[in-house]
Amino acid sequence: MRVLQVYSGNLYGGVETFLLTLARHRNVCPRMESHFAFCFEGRVSGELREAGAAVHLLGSVQIRRPWTVWMARRRLKALLRVEQFDVAICHSVWSQAIFGPVVRQAGLPLVFWLHDATNGRHWLERWASRTSPDLAICNSRFTAEQLPALYRAAPSAVVYCPVLLPGVPNSDRERQQTRLELETPPDATVLIQTSRMEEWKGHRLHLEALRALRKRQDWMCWFAGGAQRPKEREYLNGLRREAEQWGLARRVRFLGQRTDVPRLLAAADIHCQPNLGPEPFGLAFVEALQAGLPVVTTAIGGAREIVDASCGVLVPANDASALAAALERLMEQPQTRRRMGEAGRRRGREMFGPQAQLPRVHQLLEQVVHG
Repeated sequence: MRVLQVYSGNLYGGVETFLLTLARHRNVCPRMESHFAFCFEGRVSGELREAGAAVHLLGSVQIRRPWTVWMARRRLKALLRVEQFDVAICHSVWSQAIFGPVVRQAGLPLVFWLHDATNGRHWLERWASRTSPDLAICNSRFTAEQLPALYRAAPSAVVYCPVLLPGVPNSDRERQQTRLELETPPDATVLIQTSRMEEWKGHRLHLEALRALRKRQDWMCWFAGGAQRPKEREYLNGLRREAEQWGLARRVRFLGQRTDVPRLLAAADIHCQPNLGPEPFGLAFVEALQAGLPVVTTAIGGAREIVDASCGVLVPANDASALAAALERLMEQPQTRRRMGEAGRRRGREMFGPQAQLPRVHQLLEQVVHG
């Protein structure tokens, strides 16, 4: 089965990580051959090519410039005519709005993959809802509950995005080398957050909790994830200022965009991402579990489907005191961290690994293609 995965390709986050998993672990389900169609050249397209995947560029699209939409649609139409795909998947409402009608006109089965929270009121969501898919796949039960805001009648299924963290170092030597490079004491308890620089990801709440723990001398914090848009750069600059004002700058590292997240996770002790808004799924949480880290996050959205008491701590949303208490408890209990880390590895692979989820994706696509 030849599958075309359609997405924008200009940023790098959870969806891009998922698409890379499809390419890197295609041997798990060899009968499903994925190609990728992007509007923008970027990090994800480069890494997909390195993984041996076919990447097709449709051209830069800016909706405020309608001719760019028309040209990209024309390129996709030509691609579908030449390549003879069995099914196309549009990831998120942007891709569905722009390219869903082209897939429909080509007579190809259309699948929509919902990766984000939605209420159906945004103009882009209303545009996407005009083209009903043959199947809607939701990345969590949380997003599935919101799907009727876009499509009331479309068949749907929940599939957790397959994730397998590649190449996690496991030696003390590599762990200490990473800490040395980041000017982090070898015996410090390292907290890490790996996420895009968006305010709802909770970096500021994370800093507020650390502010309450600033008298402790045994921790360091790494924020891995760079600003990709002007608003994110402004947000990052604000975080740096607050870390300085609160006396945390010496113990907080803003690492920017990284390509060595597995290495960073292997050198850390606790993963903390206290979202202010609900995470549709939470690939970063799965990666942390697979790296053997306990996860501390807020009890909202898809995180509740990933993290349980065996492998982490769920705290009330927007509660810096509760967050600080949870972090301090784990700082003081290395045996609890190890126990949660071992349980998290099992949970991360058994529930969210490619072996668990890719055959499910293939089965659903077979049903769409063959009825």
